[in-house]
Amino acid sequence: MALRAIMLRERIKRKKEELARCREKEADFAKREKELETAIGEAETDEEQAEVEKQVESLEREKEEHGEAVEKLEQEIREAEEELKKAEEEPPERRGQRTGRETGRKERRSMGTRRFFGLAAEERDAFFADEEVRGFLERTRELGRASVRERRAVTGTELTIPTVVLDLIRQNVTEYSKMAGRVRLVPVSGKERQTVMGSIPEAVWTEMCAKLNEIDFGFTQTEVDGYKVGGVIYICEATLEDSDYNLASEIIQALGIAIGIALDKAILYGYGTKMPLGIVTRLAQTEEPSDYPANARPWENLSTTNLITIPSAKSGLDFYKEIVKAGGKIKGKYARGTKFWAMNDTTYTALKVEAMTFNSSGAIVAVQSGTMPVAGGDIIILSDEIIPDGNIIAGYGELYLLAERAGSKFARSDEYRFAEDQVAFKGTARYDGEPVIAEGFIAIGIGSAPVTSATFTGDTANDATLERLEVGSEELSPAFAAGKYAYTVAAKGTTAKIKAILTQEGATVAITYAGKKNLNGEAVELSGTKTLSVKVKNGLGEQRYNVEITK
Repeated sequence: MALRAIMLRERIKRKKEELARCREKEADFAKREKELETAIGEAETDEEQAEVEKQVESLEREKEEHGEAVEKLEQEIREAEEELKKAEEEPPERRGQRTGRETGRKERRSMGTRRFFGLAAEERDAFFADEEVRGFLERTRELGRASVRERRAVTGTELTIPTVVLDLIRQNVTEYSKMAGRVRLVPVSGKERQTVMGSIPEAVWTEMCAKLNEIDFGFTQTEVDGYKVGGVIYICEATLEDSDYNLASEIIQALGIAIGIALDKAILYGYGTKMPLGIVTRLAQTEEPSDYPANARPWENLSTTNLITIPSAKSGLDFYKEIVKAGGKIKGKYARGTKFWAMNDTTYTALKVEAMTFNSSGAIVAVQSGTMPVAGGDIIILSDEIIPDGNIIAGYGELYLLAERAGSKFARSDEYRFAEDQVAFKGTARYDGEPVIAEGFIAIGIGSAPVTSATFTGDTANDATLERLEVGSEELSPAFAAGKYAYTVAAKGTTAKIKAILTQEGATVAITYAGKKNLNGEAVELSGTKTLSVKVKNGLGEQRYNVEITK
């Protein structure tokens, strides 16, 4: 990046962080409003009413000042983003003329015309001259060399990836993730609410000079959290000793590939727990989730309308008639872009064969150019690991909100591949997301119902569940399950040995009964009604199982 662009990106980052901190106050405002509503109804004397009125006025002033501060920050961010856009569009030679940097060209030519992830020579040189980038790469080398010396040295040391490096990783993620470039990607800080347009009413025609009618756009909000995606990557020891160029390329490419694949799978089939909620996962819901936000769009059961099966007997023109009918279920009222049709290579080949049966020229050209015949829209080819054969997921990507968190991390792992002379590193990024307007998507199964779930690699490093929980020979109600955390016991005996069996070996457990600590496997005396609490920790994972025991 040119230095001016780097400076602007840093300014935007700081302003967005400030805006995020500013918006955190909104939850406090909402809490105080509820408290004041209660206080208004409870105020009986004139003095109490006067005090409540004083607090209401104070809160209103604070909210007004807060709104002005938010508006000012948003304006500053918009202006900086516009300036950044102009800086990025400006030809490199103009930048050189503007800054007067005519010296040092000989040094900049030392790498010739070699391009680095699409950056021009001047932008590339400015990238590697950035102090944060140089510090990041040097610290990476130090961690790598420590791995070489210690072979299996455990470390928790982490490196925050500089913004300019993160920009290139994001660009690389988009290259390797077929879906990230299709959805609405929004950089946010911390836990944040994103405003979403609700049902859009029709505007009202009237006389040229007449008063305009009021129309309600029904804005709603969806809350996005910060879940982490990542994994271990291996960098050749020789690369650590090589140039900054090679080391940075290795890091950016490896993280881009790993995160890109994980993102695609989550956007389509994510559980919604510790990862984004997938498109198909949402369409398959048959009832409103218990944790569905009250301020989100009204929940709707789409499992009977937007999960579609095309009979295997359909072929040729009849097959594409079914595709067109299925595409008609996609509601594009809120979208301005082009719909996509995601599938794997096997399904894509089958579509080309079906096109050949009824049109040997135009339809084949349309398929080969990546466009869905007749129905229209771009075809996206994903790997078999992401989407199974005979399944197609379609819709308007901009109706899926993918939130990207600041603070991606890069750290040395505790693994070292001695034979291959490779050092292990772990890289992470933070995302959350969900289809905010779910009726803008469909899932199609050819020959059978569409697959509605996928298997993700288990997060064993942070799995804080129990495999089993025993209260002597007493019976838990309901029956124990790792994902259930509240139980009752109607005890028959006077003592019971508490035993918590951990799912992961590296996890720890803390047991309390009636407020007193107990060792795992220790017996307790049962009397009256008391609470047994079992707290499990593993990595950053933490779960608490509570059992109300009544003798």
